[in-house]
Amino acid sequence: MNWQVHLLAVISPGATFANYWHRLTDRTFVGQYQANTFDLAVMLPYFIVLVVLAAYGIHRYALVYNFYKYRDHAPGPPPPVTEWPKVTIQLPIFNERYVIERLVDCVAQFDYPRDRFEIQVLDDSTDETQEAARNCVERHKQLGLPISYLHRDNREGFKAGALQAGMQSATGDLIAIFDADFLPPADFLRRTVPYFAEPKLGMVQTRWSYINRHFSALTEIEAILLDGHFVIEHTSRYRRGNFFNFNGTAGVWRRAAIEDAGGWEHDTLTEDTDLSYRAQLRGWQFLYLPEIECPSELPVEMNGFKSQQARWAKGLMQTAIKILPRVLRSNEPAYVKSEAVFHLTANISYPLMVFLSIILLPAMIVRFYQGWLQVLIIDLPLFVASTCSISSFYLAAQRVLYPKTWKRSIPYLPFVMAVGIGISIRNALSVLEAIFGVKTEFVRTPKYKIEGQREGTWLRKKYRKSAGWMPFAEVFLGIYFAAAVAYAIQNENYATIPFLLLFVWGYLYTGFMSLAQVYFEKLRFGVEASEVRAASTGAPGF
Repeated sequence: MNWQVHLLAVISPGATFANYWHRLTDRTFVGQYQANTFDLAVMLPYFIVLVVLAAYGIHRYALVYNFYKYRDHAPGPPPPVTEWPKVTIQLPIFNERYVIERLVDCVAQFDYPRDRFEIQVLDDSTDETQEAARNCVERHKQLGLPISYLHRDNREGFKAGALQAGMQSATGDLIAIFDADFLPPADFLRRTVPYFAEPKLGMVQTRWSYINRHFSALTEIEAILLDGHFVIEHTSRYRRGNFFNFNGTAGVWRRAAIEDAGGWEHDTLTEDTDLSYRAQLRGWQFLYLPEIECPSELPVEMNGFKSQQARWAKGLMQTAIKILPRVLRSNEPAYVKSEAVFHLTANISYPLMVFLSIILLPAMIVRFYQGWLQVLIIDLPLFVASTCSISSFYLAAQRVLYPKTWKRSIPYLPFVMAVGIGISIRNALSVLEAIFGVKTEFVRTPKYKIEGQREGTWLRKKYRKSAGWMPFAEVFLGIYFAAAVAYAIQNENYATIPFLLLFVWGYLYTGFMSLAQVYFEKLRFGVEASEVRAASTGAPGF
């Protein structure tokens, strides 16, 4: 009986693990299975996708390995400063009425010599943020703060355009940049600027921390995801001597490095990574200081989180298309080039993940007739390489940050993996847009001034994202994988069930959360329709 007929049969659910082990080791029908054309059409792309995902999983292991191997390559203390250089602090904002005053008030507390820095509020806002920002700037100016307000009537170039416009009137030799949701510490400049005594140093990046980490399960997951990037990825790349990127905020640039690299360009949605690679290709050195924390606010709504992740996914792929040919043609060492490839193309895993989601159930059925021993020998190592590396990657970051309490993060790891799966549809669409050259505007992530656990409410506030059709696709895939779980149980394929449940939970969680935070809460709280912003692309507003 071939698998197509078998799929229609009802299998008794009364199986036991003893039966499962017997079927796993039974050699009675070895050699009886004959692959047909359909089987090959399913299994070849299935294995190709698994191999590619496993390669990126192995790369995560390599990042963790290099993190520990080069732990002694941390920078030493900077030399003493004899004369503080002039610093221009740029604060790019767009419709940030809830956080703009907090940001300016925070920067106003910098303990840097007042005659050696200036602040630029670069405002592209189209709402009441303009008035709030102007009033805030005027108030601080009257108190003697060197601050100016620059408003553009258009968003040409988006954030990159605003930063480049600010450069025209900036007088600082160094440029510090902070997004609207950041709260840099008062000693930020005193701790970062001294390193620029090295004339070839082009940029200093600090580590993000999160004021609302414990607000909800979603913000806990987001924090773990970002900790992996800032603790393991950045540190590993920096200490190994690879290229790494400015994160768009909480860092300081040497103005000469920006200008030498060609300035801010806006042909990608990750202008920070684009400029970073161009500057490093020009020979500028970058420095990462994870011991300096810069607090920030995490997105508290699922749609805002997905919007942020989709922008990063698309922008990084755009940067890969633009920059990787230059990197590969450069005289950089092979290890720098290979790391750049893995770094900039990492988000290709999202469309591959969606493709795997679609063909996984047919592949399971085909593999059932090929024998479970083959599944354990071939499939399981690939699954381990592509999925278990995620756990080791994020656990390593938590252990470094919280050596006494890192085990508290372990229960969140399945949810971290599930959410990574759940956002794959939206991110896959963004990656494909980048590959096929579909241009979209810079859609910023809403901030609501959430500063503590359950503090205030964001549900009545503006800037919320519309759900669109994407959550319905996510819920559909969740149900599809629930059917795959049922099939695995019926066929006693218990080893695959935990993996399949990650897909079920990931797609259902992201889908239902997106719908609940827009439609259900809108009915409950009566949020005005005008306060829900549709996506600028015509696609779902993630």
